[in-house]
Amino acid sequence: MNRTFYSVITGTGSYIPSKRIRNEDFLTNEFYDLGGEKLEKTNEEIIDKFLEITTIAERRYVTDDLVTSDISYYAAIEAIKSANIDKEELDYIIVAHNFGDVKHNNKQLDIVPSIAARVKHKLEIKNPYTVAYDLPFGCPGWLQATIQADYFIKSGDAKKVLVIGADILSRVSDPHDRDSMLYADGAGATMLEARTSDNPIGILAHKTRSDTLLHSKMLYMGKSYHPGTGNKDDVFLKMNGRKLYQYALERVPQAIKDCIEKSKIQIREIKKVLIHQANGKMDDAILKRLYSLYDIITVPENIMPMVISWLGNSSVATIPTLLDLILKDNLKSHKINIGDVLVFASVGAGMNINTLIYKM
Repeated sequence: MNRTFYSVITGTGSYIPSKRIRNEDFLTNEFYDLGGEKLEKTNEEIIDKFLEITTIAERRYVTDDLVTSDISYYAAIEAIKSANIDKEELDYIIVAHNFGDVKHNNKQLDIVPSIAARVKHKLEIKNPYTVAYDLPFGCPGWLQATIQADYFIKSGDAKKVLVIGADILSRVSDPHDRDSMLYADGAGATMLEARTSDNPIGILAHKTRSDTLLHSKMLYMGKSYHPGTGNKDDVFLKMNGRKLYQYALERVPQAIKDCIEKSKIQIREIKKVLIHQANGKMDDAILKRLYSLYDIITVPENIMPMVISWLGNSSVATIPTLLDLILKDNLKSHKINIGDVLVFASVGAGMNINTLIYKM
């Protein structure tokens, strides 16, 4: 009987920073609008509204001594240990990130050598055929790197691929922009290995879209909203939140539906939806709209694990961190069992959307 190669997650790891930054820690910030005018509302009002809209109460920041390659390495160590493999057998190390090794006292982009090369060096891998490279793709970067890993495995080019998502957004956020309260730091890693099976397992299907013609500037780098503050050459992460919210609601549910249909899985077979978390209310709306596309009014209970309330938006680290927490029984209200079908989905700068169907 002919057997098919599938890409299977055999190990996970994550690094959750130790510094807990609560919403109250922003009470002393001075918030300005795009035009450089100080916001009229009090910080208490701004923070209360922010919590209501996003569900974020706190987030995690790295300590000053760490950079993205460090936390990528910590997550990688955990994933390698979890998979119980020899690191010298890795065919690829792919690191998804957006800002490189931004230091706490220097905003200059630092990506030479690549973050993946630095991780390979920290892992002390001697094998020259362990190919290490980076993937910048906005918040959907880890998922896109996983999709690339699947292509390598399905083609026979690779048997073991380490995929990492890591970002330190706290160092690229404008303290005078209320959107800075969204951003967090973190790293997540997964080990993908080739497996043969008579029945479909692992990655069953994936789809990606990039809407750059009209939507490429909804996330961008720009000056601080505070006029005359800081280094005039510094730029910070900016976004058009209202338009991004609308875009996500219009595009993400259909993108997920398209991938489910490609996988030939039925919607009622889905056990968990692991989605990128930039806004809790937005994700709830996306999930509700997805089920409405199937004329299902009531969304299944406990299907979408959420950690945004205490981890914030850690960009590419969100989904692999979430998966690691669940598989290691550190998110007590959620379990993933053998045979469960999962949906992974993300949306972010580009604008890019990707989704993947996975069977345990």
